[in-house]
Amino acid sequence: MRKLEFGWFLPTRGDTDDYGEPLKVAASFDMFRRVTAAAEAAGFEYMLVPVGHQCWDAWMTSALMIGATKSMRMLVAARPSYINPVLLAKMIATCDQLSGGRISVNLIAGQSEQENIAEGVRWNKEQRYEIMDEEVKILKALWTSQGTTDHTGKYYTLKQAELTPKPLQKPHPKFYLGGGSGQAWELSAKHSDVHLFWGDTVAQVAGNMKVLRDMAAKHGREKDLGFGMRLQIVCREKERDAWEFADGLIRNVTKERQEYIRTYYAASVANQRVQELARQGDLIAPHLWTGLTKARPGAGIVIVGNPEQCANTLQEFIDIGCHSFCLSGYLHDEECERFHRLVRPILADRNPGRMSV
Repeated sequence: MRKLEFGWFLPTRGDTDDYGEPLKVAASFDMFRRVTAAAEAAGFEYMLVPVGHQCWDAWMTSALMIGATKSMRMLVAARPSYINPVLLAKMIATCDQLSGGRISVNLIAGQSEQENIAEGVRWNKEQRYEIMDEEVKILKALWTSQGTTDHTGKYYTLKQAELTPKPLQKPHPKFYLGGGSGQAWELSAKHSDVHLFWGDTVAQVAGNMKVLRDMAAKHGREKDLGFGMRLQIVCREKERDAWEFADGLIRNVTKERQEYIRTYYAASVANQRVQELARQGDLIAPHLWTGLTKARPGAGIVIVGNPEQCANTLQEFIDIGCHSFCLSGYLHDEECERFHRLVRPILADRNPGRMSV
């Protein structure tokens, strides 16, 4: 049985407690350090660093936050075609060595076609997944080869490529992936250590896990692929306070913002599923709320409730086989402290030996 791991989110575009108002806390080194330090103190093992066009650069931020912490592992995105794979392999291996093994790789093909076009990425989504597959193969080959590496593929050709240094983690840093398309699942089946599902019903996630296990088995990886959830959380000591805060997150969201969320990210299969769930109602389970999807793209399903209710919801996903939980909440330094104080002890009692102290 896998150990449970918990990650937190670093809001590098700024932090807010009201998506209809200007950002309450601007992006800055001090804010990043405060959130990361709070997450480390709360026992979170890794930090998810986003890469949207409104976010500060993930690699520079990750490097600085590694330097500002003692144990936090950074989960930073590798996006296809953005960085030459040999350079990317060197960057990750160097970071791994200098940090003492505190780097993991988040495989992201991109949620928005408009964003890719704006940033000069000429490949369509299908091609981006092909490129990602080829890049991961190159990364693994460079990291594990005892000599030089040759590669002839559709998008890259390497001849006698050498890599120094090699990663500290063996055989290499872990890969995470959170996509919802068939291509994304195939990539997870071939390469991921953790497939992160966005919020959904327990039954749907359990069914998806079975499909992915079968896909991984075709690559001889049925025991290598683990599963997790990417979720928001609003926990308060009293349930009514949690719901009041959750409602406040979207109280002032404009119709223009809602339309932007629906259209700008419409090509993403994972976003399509989130919007489908939202159309079905405000709740997909007693404490799984879809309301934030009006204001936030991506993983906008929120656990809302008192400590027992939040722990119960997370435990349902643990019981079907999820072991990694990447969470976020508002404001991010405050919510991670509440999770540590109110929810984590309940989960530790229910899952003896599976959580770090």
